[in-house]
Amino acid sequence: MKTIEQIAVELQGYDPQALSAGQVNEFLARLVTPVDATEHVSPFGALGRALAEDVISPISVPPHDNSAMDGFAFDGAQLGPDALALDVVGTAYAGKAWQGTVKPGQCVKIMTGAIMPAGLDTVVPLEFVKASAERIEVPTGVVKPGDNRRLLGEDLMAGQPALHRGQTLGPAALGLVASLGLPSVAVYRRVKVAYFSTGDEILSLGEAPREGAVYDSNRYTVFGLLTRLGVEVIDMGVVKDEPAELEAAFRSAAAQADAIITSGGVSMGEADHTKAMMKQLGDVAFWRIAMRPGRPMAVGRIEQAGRSAVLFGLPGNPVAVMVTFLAFVRPALQRLMGATPTEPVLLQAHSGEAMRKKPGRTEYQRGIVTRDADGRLSVRTTGNQGSGVLRSMVEANGLIVLHHGQGNVAPGDLVDVMMFDGAI
Repeated sequence: MKTIEQIAVELQGYDPQALSAGQVNEFLARLVTPVDATEHVSPFGALGRALAEDVISPISVPPHDNSAMDGFAFDGAQLGPDALALDVVGTAYAGKAWQGTVKPGQCVKIMTGAIMPAGLDTVVPLEFVKASAERIEVPTGVVKPGDNRRLLGEDLMAGQPALHRGQTLGPAALGLVASLGLPSVAVYRRVKVAYFSTGDEILSLGEAPREGAVYDSNRYTVFGLLTRLGVEVIDMGVVKDEPAELEAAFRSAAAQADAIITSGGVSMGEADHTKAMMKQLGDVAFWRIAMRPGRPMAVGRIEQAGRSAVLFGLPGNPVAVMVTFLAFVRPALQRLMGATPTEPVLLQAHSGEAMRKKPGRTEYQRGIVTRDADGRLSVRTTGNQGSGVLRSMVEANGLIVLHHGQGNVAPGDLVDVMMFDGAI
């Protein structure tokens, strides 16, 4: 396990007072080690979990050639320049094989999913033929040989990987696992993340308002973000800015969790004890990131009771908490969960307004993406981009990402947008 200093030496151009967003993710990729404990769970319990090993298909899917349509099955070699007349000699239903034989000039009425009778390779849909009880006519040009037939193993062949280690299981993957007849899959154990807010000015719900104090929104926002990610959340509430309470909270969190997230107390010059306690108890770096919002951040590890927990000390402002989580903490936690890291898919949309931006930092503007009458995607900001305006995150459906080297944006310019769907 590498120390903060060792990772810093490896990272080209590392400057804790001026890190780019890309350098932050590169650093965290070196800091975070995936969990190694695994367990077998049913498909019902596997949603959002990362596979601990490849899933090898024990069967071919589909297990036999079958019809993709309700129609009539026949030998496609009989198709020619003229309409094809065929006698109907039976009906093949899904779930069992039709036992008869089919001669030239004959066909079988067949249902979707039914096994293709031997020697037949083409299905003409019901609506394309002229049919009587015992005879059909296939018009010219409506099908070609081999049409509307699903081949054995077309989806998967027995012995081939169906899903790969590190893949996060979504709804479609659960269905695929079940289609293979597998009652369980091997996944990495669920990661535990402890979270608490810090500060004497933070009120918990139920406390009476007082001058200079604010109710804690970050705790609930982070809870939602973590729950969406599929980790086990350990809610430790609000911890006052008092050394003994902070020490107890950090030690308790490190003893039971794989990662610790705090909000508040990491800005330069703050008159509290959070930063000092982080440094006292762990191997921690304090950063100023070239980004907006969310410039201050702390990262590192805290060890307790033979365990080592990754620490993410986030800013205190609500929007900065969400942005730093989405940009940095979420991908780091996915790596911790054993999932194969993937870059966020950025949607491109035309800016509906001018945006001022200086090169040299990454900016995340709250945006609303819509589709114009001509089908073109457009995005506009939610207005006030202050890092304390939580309402703007509710109104937005994505973050406009203005990259490190990017300058001013003119109306109509294409910009990248990190969509919220599935993340928050």
